[in-house]
This record gives sequence, C-alpha cells and structure tokens, in this order.
Amino acid sequence: MIAVDTSSLVEFLKGSPGRDIDLIEVALAEKNLILPPIVLAEIISDPKLKTEIKETLQSIPSLQIKDGFWVRAGQLRAILLGKGRKARLGDALIAQFCVDYNLPLISRDSDFLIYAKNSKLKLL
Repeated sequence: MIAVDTSSLVEFLKGSPGRDIDLIEVALAEKNLILPPIVLAEIISDPKLKTEIKETLQSIPSLQIKDGFWVRAGQLRAILLGKGRKARLGDALIAQFCVDYNLPLISRDSDFLIYAKNSKLKLL
C-alpha cells in the first residue's frame, strides 16, 4: 500500500506529468493506493471540484485513524516546531497517518522532507 499527498493528487487530477504521477498511476492500476482521510478532506474542500471526481476519490480505499493518533501527530509537530521548523497541521496529520500504518508517501511537497528526517515517514 502507498499513500498519496494532496500536492501530488492535485497535479494528478490536472493531468500534470512527473515521477509522482507515474507512481500514482501504477498504485491505482495495482489497487495499492491509499487516500489518507486528511487528504480526502483537503481535496473535497475545493468548491470547484466536480462531483464525479469527488465520487471517484471517495471510492479510493482509506484506513481508519488509529487510537492515540491525535496525540502522536501533535507530538510529531511539536518536535519540528521545537526545532524552529515550519510544521503545518495538515502535513503533520498526513505524516503521522503514514507513520502509523508504515505507508510510504507520494508527495511533491518538500515540506515532508523534515518529517522524514524526524520520524519514520518514508517518502517516494
């Protein structure tokens, strides 16, 4: 299983090229793609998103948030903030979700590099 971040998923939906897009296509074809609940919420928050895309995204498998998730996500974010690093809440939630399930993350967002350096997050 492989998770995808909002940054890559948005570019995939636009039809943009890239290594991350190739990885998404392979994961979809192999039915290996997981959509973290936070990413789903971010994407469907777009008021211009077409209904058929929303329905398609909702059909991509997800996993439930594990017990203690919110505390672990807050602790992970605190580590980065304590080092004076940028740590957006959404990114912290996505990173912790992936760590909890040992899922590699497809992302264009370089902000995840600091999460990978300070946790068990694996980036593709």
